[in-house]
Parts: sequence; C-alpha cells; structure tokens
Amino acid sequence: MMTIDLHRLTGAYALHALSDEENASFERHLVGCESCAQETAELSATATRLGLAVAAPASPALREQVLRRITTVRQETPGMPVRVLPVRAGLKGRLLSRWALAACLAAAAALGVTTVWQHQQAADARAEARQASRSTDEIAAVLAAPDARTRSAGLAGGATGTVVVSHSRDRAVFAVSGMTRPSGGKVYQLWFNDGGNMRSAGLMDPDRSDQAVLMQGGVDRASGMGITVEPDGGSKQPTTTPLALMTFPG
Repeated sequence: MMTIDLHRLTGAYALHALSDEENASFERHLVGCESCAQETAELSATATRLGLAVAAPASPALREQVLRRITTVRQETPGMPVRVLPVRAGLKGRLLSRWALAACLAAAAALGVTTVWQHQQAADARAEARQASRSTDEIAAVLAAPDARTRSAGLAGGATGTVVVSHSRDRAVFAVSGMTRPSGGKVYQLWFNDGGNMRSAGLMDPDRSDQAVLMQGGVDRASGMGITVEPDGGSKQPTTTPLALMTFPG
C-alpha cells in the first residue's frame, strides 16, 4: 500500500483535489499540525486571488458559438464504460502535493486566453497565449514551491494584497484584490526593498482591480516590497510616497 506524506498535500487539499479517503486523512492530520493548517489557509486565500487575476469576461458571441459547435459533438452512448489510464504510484504524491495548484491555474489561464482570442487576430492571440502561459507557469511554480511563504496586508481603499516568496526559486508573486484604478496617465509600480533602496519589480495593470503579478527580477536579499503611483511607463526610482510597504515573510 502506497504511503503519502500528508505534509505535502496542502495545495491539493486547498483546491479540493484529493479523493474522499485522502481528504478525510488530511483533515485528521490538520487537527494536530499547526504548520499545515496555516499553509492550507494561505494557499486557499492566494488561489482565490490568483483565480480572480486570470479570469476574463466572456465574449457576447461565446454562447452562440458554443451552441453551434455542440451540435457537431457526438454524444457518448449511455452505459459505455469510461476508460481510466493508470498513473504510476510514485508520481501521485508529487503531482497532487506540488503541482495540483499549477494545473488549476494553467486551466484558468487557458479559459482567459480563449476569450482574448475571440477579439484579436489569430497570430496575435497565439503570441499572447504563449506569453500568458509562461507567466502563469512561473506564478504557479512560485506558489507551489516547497519553501513558498505568504503574507497578506490591507491596502488603501479596502484592497488586500498578498505576497508569496520562494527563495529557492528566487522569485516573488504579488496578488491584489479590490485595487482602485489610478488617476489618468498613472500606473502602480512594484518595488523590491533592498535594505532601504527601492529596486523596480515591474508594473501592474491599471485597468484591473484583481490581478496577480510575477515581480520582475530576483528576490535576492530584498527584505520586502513597496507599491507607488508612477507616470505611465514607470520610473527608475520611486517619485511618490509608497502606498504600501510589506515585509517579506521569513
């Protein structure tokens, strides 16, 4: 009988990706494991924000296209057995524990890319899809890293920000929910705090109140991050007082 390390199922449990038996075992484990309980709560909150970040409104023509295409799909005969492909036992624990969340995020990104494709030329859509897929894969890899640590904080205007840091991957992800749109011609810029020196970590999308951003550049020895309002295109150094300063989780 295969033994699964319950400490490695936090991500799969947060996404309801466990079997009934595994789910029951993990919930019994949570009662006596404070670290897993905390990590599960953080992953659940972060997964929700990242899901909002990759969501996209459906095209008005999408319903019509689905109804038209479904007429060409052959219905499965009732009673036909479902073929189940075997999965090697040695892979099961690793796939569920570290990459279940990555797979879920990739699926969400694919839905968002499908909507974008409806509004753009095919060549542009394919290029954007490749870029979005790479970004989503990198975000998921940070979130699923064994040493990923999360910290959340309230921001101005009732927004909530969450930063996820993985020192093994030397990357950080910032997710925000409820961010107000900056004034015209302005953008939100992210910064690494290197001992008081602010290093640019990229721009946020000014048109999205809920989003996840892979911070540009390595974490290195940064102790935290900041957010400022900058002119369109960003600045080499902060030109305004930070809206928020967050210390990275230890």
